[in-house]
Amino acid sequence: MKLLSEHIEKNQSGSVRLIAQEPEDIWHVYNLVQKGDQLKASTVRGVKSESKTGSVTTDRVRITLTVSIEDVFFDSHACALRINGRNIGESKYVALGQYHTLDLELNQPFTLSKPEWDLISLKRINDACDITQQADVAAVTMQEGLAVVCLLTQYMTVVRQRIDVPIPRKRRGSTTNYEKGLKRFYDQIYRAIKQHVDFDIVKVVILGSPGFVRDQFFEHMMAEAVKAEDRNILNNKAKFLLVHTSSGHKGALEEVMRDPQIKARLADTKSAQEARAIDKFYQMLNDEPDRAFYGYDDVCKAAENGAIGTLMVTDELFRAADVPTRKKYIQLVEDSQATNAEVLVFSSLHVSGERLNQLTGVAAILNFPLILESDDESEP
Repeated sequence: MKLLSEHIEKNQSGSVRLIAQEPEDIWHVYNLVQKGDQLKASTVRGVKSESKTGSVTTDRVRITLTVSIEDVFFDSHACALRINGRNIGESKYVALGQYHTLDLELNQPFTLSKPEWDLISLKRINDACDITQQADVAAVTMQEGLAVVCLLTQYMTVVRQRIDVPIPRKRRGSTTNYEKGLKRFYDQIYRAIKQHVDFDIVKVVILGSPGFVRDQFFEHMMAEAVKAEDRNILNNKAKFLLVHTSSGHKGALEEVMRDPQIKARLADTKSAQEARAIDKFYQMLNDEPDRAFYGYDDVCKAAENGAIGTLMVTDELFRAADVPTRKKYIQLVEDSQATNAEVLVFSSLHVSGERLNQLTGVAAILNFPLILESDDESEP
């Protein structure tokens, strides 16, 4: 994401002009826009015209529109964002108040105006524009016949390709068909890695599987790379990290992120920081439950007592359609920061965010034990 300009007033109203440069930037915009905001962007509109002979033609005309946002649609697989709203600006082709849907495009500048820019939105812009916080981890989970190729960013786990190849069973006296099927399977994974992994950016490529599937694939890939003189694979051999997982499905990435080898290799990334925090929370919940709170009410009481050491919140809660709900979570963040708590905003599309969502989306590790009185506890 690139910030072109920013105009925020003292009352926190104002606008920012941005360019989405990567697919992940579209995810950031999805987390920024709210119903009632105003978005100015370039779009294409079908315009009908009638010739002197009476024939009607429709031309596609590129125009700039400003809409008051009413609905937002995000496709997590395609990283596509569609924003629907009423036109509020003068236009030759679109009447005031007429509905139009903007498809946010990469490398096209847009201006987002809000009646109030809160600290969560401003922090997201800062994070999105920080070039050091880009995707740098790829992962392939596999089992015989099934593989999932993913890119892990600090905010998202994006499935780039799912590979499903039927592999014949071994037969007594002959394994030819089995070996051919396995080779087809490994070849497809090899091609997928070449297609989806940019080794100029990616620091680690995780290969995870049950059994020895990952080891056999790695040997096959390196042998094929030697035959083809594939320098891109051969020169980056050290970036491949082989780990055990219970299956070849995407869900196995949760195990991967808890693996000590992975934590060591990703020690300086935000995703690893979040994984460590959620692991610490579960450990605390088991060992010292009075220092591990989850759910808005309990976490809020911990904040009131200045007890929070680390606050964990999923970004899903800041996308609440009703303003009061969004504001109460922003207030919780501000109250926690006021007592020097560490605040981590987890992406709901990341494996760590999925784990946090299982705990209502908000949890806290406390600096000291706190015992809350039960609501139905009788007065002494």
